Amino acid sequence: MTRIKESSTNQANKKEIMFTCPVTFTLDKIGGRWKPIIIYNLLSGTKRYGELKKAIPHITEKMLIQHLKELEADNLVKRKALPVVPPHVEYSLTRAGEELNPVLAAMVGWANKNGKPVKSLK
Repeated sequence: MTRIKESSTNQANKKEIMFTCPVTFTLDKIGGRWKPIIIYNLLSGTKRYGELKKAIPHITEKMLIQHLKELEADNLVKRKALPVVPPHVEYSLTRAGEELNPVLAAMVGWANKNGKPVKSLK
């Protein structure tokens, strides 16, 4: 895998746009194939890892773990490990994550109006 040159013009531009464009900032945090689906599934409440995996059957374990870690690092998801055997880990949305509900609902509305109809959020 190629290392990213931190001093490159491209990296400088990326950092600059992240702090000057709120849309780019938001898409960086919740964009991609899996993050919106993970957030959507957590809108209904706390879920264990296995529940999330069942709810999103096409995601690989690697991708689910990676995106949960990224969402946790971005303060959108909180992870709670309970001290039991076997390990019991629960995921839920933070307040910032819950605030994405109207954003995702607006995206569903836009898709219904301009593309393929999809089921609505709560």
